[in-house]
Amino acid sequence: EAATLLSLRLARAFDEAGSDDGARAFARLATAVAKYWTNKRAPGHIVEALECLGGAGYIEESPLPRLYREAPLNSIWEGSGNVICLDVLRTLQREPDALELLLAELRPAAGERRELAAHVEQIMKVLREGELESQARWLVQSLAVALQAALLVQHGDPAVADAFCRTRLVGEPTAIYGKLPRDIDAASIVARARVKPD
Repeated sequence: EAATLLSLRLARAFDEAGSDDGARAFARLATAVAKYWTNKRAPGHIVEALECLGGAGYIEESPLPRLYREAPLNSIWEGSGNVICLDVLRTLQREPDALELLLAELRPAAGERRELAAHVEQIMKVLREGELESQARWLVQSLAVALQAALLVQHGDPAVADAFCRTRLVGEPTAIYGKLPRDIDAASIVARARVKPD
């Protein structure tokens, strides 16, 4: 859901970019941030989907085997992670207003979620310290996760937003799916995704 909301937010920015310089600057930065993060997350996400289907997910009767093979290609077609991160740093240097516009997207949700406020403060600390090339991957990932969290808080399901903020913004997040604290409302999240018979 977070990746979908991020994609929809980018689509809106592109729709507005023709007549709005701010939307164009936001789209320039947020596109590279989103591209990096979704390229890194896609292979692992598809592996989880394959595991859900078991052996049936690996045979060629569904689109999953093709997605599994093609997921790493996104990074090849769109540029390696380092290239995308350097593109983000270049955008931050050449278009400082793009960062301010992205931060403006985060502020309302950061006011609602202390985890997001602390995460944004950590981003700002790294930006103030400089020497960003050594921190580029951390910075781009952190911007992506912050933007996804803000979009979920503002437009998503509250249970999903809560789970996302508590598992992606606190401590050192894991790349393993399904590792949620016991008090996360997983039942409501699963119920939303479950197919309901007519």
